[in-house]
This record gives sequence, structure tokens and C-alpha cells, in this order.
Amino acid sequence: MKSKLLLLLFSLFFVACSTKENRIVLKNMPTTPLEKSSFDKLPGFAEENFNDVLVNFIKNCQTKQAKSLYGNLCKEASDTTNAKEFIVQNFIPLEIKNNKKNKSGLLTAYYEAEIHASYKQTQRYKYPIYATPKDLVVVDLSSIYPELKHYRLRGRLKGNRLVPYFSRKESANTQLNAEVLCYCDSKIDKFFLEIQGSGIARMDDNSSIYIGYANQNGHKYKAIGRYLIKIGALKKDEVSLQSIKKWLQDNPNRVDEVLNYNSSLVFFTKRDQGATGALGIELTPYRSIAVDKKYIPLGNMIYLHAKLGDKGEDLSSFVFAQDTGGAIKGSLRADLFVGSGQDAMSFAGKLKAPLELWIIVPKSRMIKGKDE
Repeated sequence: MKSKLLLLLFSLFFVACSTKENRIVLKNMPTTPLEKSSFDKLPGFAEENFNDVLVNFIKNCQTKQAKSLYGNLCKEASDTTNAKEFIVQNFIPLEIKNNKKNKSGLLTAYYEAEIHASYKQTQRYKYPIYATPKDLVVVDLSSIYPELKHYRLRGRLKGNRLVPYFSRKESANTQLNAEVLCYCDSKIDKFFLEIQGSGIARMDDNSSIYIGYANQNGHKYKAIGRYLIKIGALKKDEVSLQSIKKWLQDNPNRVDEVLNYNSSLVFFTKRDQGATGALGIELTPYRSIAVDKKYIPLGNMIYLHAKLGDKGEDLSSFVFAQDTGGAIKGSLRADLFVGSGQDAMSFAGKLKAPLELWIIVPKSRMIKGKDE
């Protein structure tokens, strides 16, 4: 037990090499497998639009997480006249390896969903979009158990006991103690709004409102695509947003059965801007990604390379970890935000590509004495 504790403390406070000479451990990413790399090893690096990268780096620096990661580099970025030189001279890439054995990385994509809605409940508009329920209790145990800092316990009080909050199936037959932001006309569209995490509600009075993720009921996310494979409705290589949606539309009597397989339920809030990630800033198409923050802290600049194969040219780009997602698990996993509209939905619904990731770290953090 003592030896395990010493090993954990060592990884938390030191940058050091493992048994492999090129293995790196960062103190704020102690469980993320990292290896030394260089910019000349990054596929597509030379073709990158560095001026656009710099613009998004400065935008990312509006968040306190990025400011804590990059310090004075946030200010220096605003004064630079050579974007590529700024990146090459101040940063170093570290390749992120998979924390899961014998598994390649995976890139998927998400978009800003769209629903048709009304402020009033009618025969057409009958599916409520809920704000965070007033009786939802969120417990943070990190002050007692630091190792649980990435976890939140959610539930509701029943007498003096904390019990699980209503599941998706239960909520359909329960009047939740929550404000209804609006009512939409399709439970299928509502479900995919939850999966995407943000969207635009096109109201019946020709106005529109932005809505985004606010909270969740505490139930574990379960992909309905897997359920459709399990029951023989779809084959594994057929699963996409489009195929799932079509199957649900073609089988209306089984919609509840399939959707309720995912007990997780998302609650929303109104926003003044478009799709907004976990950092609170508006997401940028093809520059913002959702990650598993247990392995990649939010605010970090990342370089990704995905092999799209017969779906198009390989995708190589600097991106920024600005969001999270219930289905995004593991160190070598990312969900790319691709914007809004039909083209974005079509691209996002089909994207599943092998992925490579590099975290772009300030050189100052790699100098002896800075992070050691």
C-alpha cells in the first residue's frame, strides 16, 4: 500500500521519464500516457492555417483554465506578428497514447442541433425541454476524496435519504420540479439535442433561442446504437446518426423502448450565444473538441490527425479542448464540433475515424525546475 501511495505522489508532483526513455509524466495529467515528439512528426503540420490557430488560441485564453495553463503566452500571442514562429518557438508536442491496451484512438463529431418548439404546450408541441430541476442534488466529494474530483453524485432526497434521480423512462410519467424552457414537437429530435448538448430552438412565432447543457440526472450514458445492434435492428457497420434516426422514424411503436435504454437525461439552460462548451465560451467549428477531462484538462491546445479513409481527406488540425461529453471516455478520444446546419449534421453523423492526438505544451513546463 505504501509503495502505491509513493508512486502516486511521485506522478503528481514530478515530470519524469518512465522505463521508456521518451515517456513523460505531467503533474496535472499523471495518468495520461505521453511520449516526446516534435512538430516535424505531426501529419499536415506544414499546411496548417497558423493565423487562424493564433486567433483561436487568443480566444481560448479568455478562459481561466487556459490562462492558468499558458500564463504570459496568452498576452504574447496578442502581440506576435508571426503565428507559426510563435507556436514553434514556445511550444512542444507530446503524443498522447491510449490508456486502453490494444485499442486505437477514435474521433467522432457533434453539431449544434435544431428543434422546432413553442413556449406553450399544445397537441403538436408536447415534449418539455427542462431546465435543471430544483430538487436535483449534486454532491461533490472531492474535498473528502481528492481522487474523486472528476465525479459528481446526483440524486434527489426522499425523506433523509439520497436516491437516484428520475430516469428517462420515469421522467416521462413524472412532473419534474423544473422550469420548462419550451416544448418541442419530436421526442426523437429532443433526444438528439441531448446527445449534442446544445442547439437552436426554432419557435412557432418565428423567433429562435439558443439552449445548452446545464446538468444531467446522474444516470450513466448508454449508446442506443449498441442497443439497436444487440436486438438485430442494425449491423455494427451501419450505425450512424442518420441510420438510427431513420430506424426510429420507421418504427414509431418502439421509439420509447430504444430511447429509454439510455436512462441518462440532460437538462438545459438558455444561452445568449451559439453552441457553448464546458469552458463557457462559444465553440468554433473544426477548432473545438470535447475530451475526457480525466486525461486532458480543459483549456489545452491539442493537435489531432484522423484518417478519414474513403470518407475524404485525412483531417489534421490544431484544436482546443473546450468541452466534455458523456460518451467521450479515455485518453485517445475526441469529439470534434463541426457547426450547425444540414451539412454539419450529415458529417457528424457519419464520422468515426482512427485518431492520433498530441498535447501542445509550453516549453517552459518542460524545463528543469518549472514542473519538477
